Amino acid sequence: MLLYENLAHEFSTLISDGHMRPGDRLPSVRHLAQQRKLSISTVVQALRSLESRGMVEARPQSGYFVRRRPARMLETAPGHAGMAPDQPVQPVDVGLSRRLVEVLHANEAPDMVPLGSALPATELLLAPRLNRLYASVARRQPRILAGSSHGDLNEAPLLRAITHRALEWGCTIAPEEIIVTNSCTEAMTLCLRAVTRPGDTVAVESPTYYVMLQLLEAMGLRALEIPTHPVTGISLDALELATRERKVAACLLIPNGANPLGSLMPDAAKQRLADLLAARDVPLIEDDIYGDVCFTGARPRPVHAFDTHGNTMLCTSFSKTVSPALRIGFVAAGRRTADIVLQKTLTSGKTNPLTQRVIAELMESRGFDVHLRTLRRRLADQVARTRDAVARYFPVETRVTDPQGGLVLWLELPPEVDCSALHQRAIAAGIAFVPGEMFSASGQYRNCLRLACGQPWSERIDDALRRLGGLCVA
Repeated sequence: MLLYENLAHEFSTLISDGHMRPGDRLPSVRHLAQQRKLSISTVVQALRSLESRGMVEARPQSGYFVRRRPARMLETAPGHAGMAPDQPVQPVDVGLSRRLVEVLHANEAPDMVPLGSALPATELLLAPRLNRLYASVARRQPRILAGSSHGDLNEAPLLRAITHRALEWGCTIAPEEIIVTNSCTEAMTLCLRAVTRPGDTVAVESPTYYVMLQLLEAMGLRALEIPTHPVTGISLDALELATRERKVAACLLIPNGANPLGSLMPDAAKQRLADLLAARDVPLIEDDIYGDVCFTGARPRPVHAFDTHGNTMLCTSFSKTVSPALRIGFVAAGRRTADIVLQKTLTSGKTNPLTQRVIAELMESRGFDVHLRTLRRRLADQVARTRDAVARYFPVETRVTDPQGGLVLWLELPPEVDCSALHQRAIAAGIAFVPGEMFSASGQYRNCLRLACGQPWSERIDDALRRLGGLCVA
């Protein structure tokens, strides 16, 4: 651990174990720095880390204090706690799309409190600035929308912006391996089409993002659900066993800020994952859409940065950081670039060149990094406030993740709570969320749910969580 992480872990343990109680004052920043022989900035970083997790709060002119009862943290792989390490998982067919569409449609009804959709609020993103950039680029290049191409898929300024930005992630991406896509979902779709055939098995985290399961279902692929830790990510021991026992056509994973757990794989685990899959010739499709909204200090490196074999296809988009309406992303495809280019050419052709130029100018502007820092801070605060409300309003047995990134929380309720039935009651009360079984191909997690934390905190959200907690015991 880094120095600030060690200090934050020490205090989080004291708080979680009840040795420091709500309302207790922490030692001052200056005292901690002198006592532990740390810099002021290291101590402040540790305290802010605890604050973003909802464990302490800063009071003006007074210092830091333990917040009210912290939420009970989910510390084991949900749904897999009783599984023996050498017990292989089995692939299953996916069949959740019809039920999922019903859930998502209900969540989008008018006047619903939006705790279902994992998108930042409009006011946190950059729509006004995008409007100005679109007008500026179109004025300077009036013929940019005059034609199209199925061969020349990328705009050079965006390739430069992506390769420069990747260097800041500790990741070298060659311009020639980039294919600009209409979204992260299209990027993952192209990758799956390039490396799988109907009936193949694809390994996924468990729980995993429901859109990934929809893609597998639409392509006639089977899901191999691998137990996943809520802090450190997918179990590499279970994945090693699974890929040893059977043919796995690909892995489809979210190593940074996973949806729905918010887990973050340590660098050593990313290296081991890259080496394992390369040695067994199992392609990795890496969804890095939450990499820019992780809360752990420096922007985490993707697995692609640890892969020296060209085996990783890095997929992302700008829907969580700029605007979901842009419909633009990319894949850095490694040694499978030609296969992805073929799939893109056969399906949708070139992604809107005007939008490519707009996002390139935005990425290279001086204010973009300021925007990302502000967005991360706002999202971390919203996640922490939601965790605090869960601790106050939900049954005492409820366990909740402590996300390392993203904008969602995963709750494990008492075993007797059926979250699909709870969802129906919540919709009738005007509250949206996504039941846990939507994140599993095999119907696990019926007593779990995902809360989205993309909206700025308000009395309306606090009241909705209070009412939802009451519905859990209704």
